Amino acid sequence: MEEALWEFVDRTGDWLAKTYGTPRMIGRVLAWLLVCDPAEQTAAQLAEELGASKGSISAATGMLVRMRLVDRLHIRGERADRFRVRPEAWDNQVRDPSVEQTRALLALGLRALDQAPPARRARLEELDALYAFYESRMNSLWDEWQEYKRANLGRGRNG
Repeated sequence: MEEALWEFVDRTGDWLAKTYGTPRMIGRVLAWLLVCDPAEQTAAQLAEELGASKGSISAATGMLVRMRLVDRLHIRGERADRFRVRPEAWDNQVRDPSVEQTRALLALGLRALDQAPPARRARLEELDALYAFYESRMNSLWDEWQEYKRANLGRGRNG
């Protein structure tokens, strides 16, 4: 791998680890899947390219699949699954399905604190207000993202 790609892969691993508390390998696998050729890689290929153990690759790909950023592909006639960045994975970041689940959990907490003093409820109420605001903006943000993609990504990056 070229030095610049190694830097990208390693820095992405560091960034995800520092920002989200994930193991570095999750970011490294995601970064590699964003730039590798071919775009679909087996766990063995990922382990070889990234100099990682099968166990760390398994843990990283499993987490990325659960995060809906990576697809696990079963190809007929092949024993090993392949992994790739999920098509339009970033759309899932805009249309975050966990918002509804989070609001349901916050409602549960607020019901549990129904008779509690306002100061005790304030933290949950503020978090619920943030998610309510975010939820109210999701449709327009989605529309803006789709328009942005059509205007900026349809032409290709190099021309």
